Parts: sequence; structure tokens; C-alpha cells
Amino acid sequence: MSGDMIECEGVVTDVGRGDLYSIEAAMGSARRKVLARRSGKLTKFNIKIVSGDRVLVEVSPYDLGRGRITRRL
Repeated sequence: MSGDMIECEGVVTDVGRGDLYSIEAAMGSARRKVLARRSGKLTKFNIKIVSGDRVLVEVSPYDLGRGRITRRL
């Protein structure tokens, strides 16, 4: 249910193995670490994401530590 997701902007701090990215995301006034994957057309068209990139992340309200990258800014 993408309508329930929280959208936030962040910066990629680390690129891990298995297409996992560590992101420092700004959620309101707080900054959180989020572990995220690429999704949708980012995976389909093999869009590269490197450390230092600004990205748009969707985070579930049930687990604020996991998410998916929806756009590279």
C-alpha cells in the first residue's frame, strides 16, 4: 500500500552488498538511519546510486529503519 508510506529525502552514506544502501534521512525535524533498496524503474533500467547521492525514500510507518529508494535527485 504505497498510500501508507512516509516519503522523505535523504543522502546515501554507504553502499552495501546485495543492493542495500544506508541512508541518512530527514523525517520532520529528526534525522534517522534507513536501510533501503532500489525499487521500480531504478532496478529495471539499472540506475546507479553512489555514496553522496540525494535520494527520495519511502519508509513504512511500521518499521522506520527499512525503506525503498523511489527516485535519485
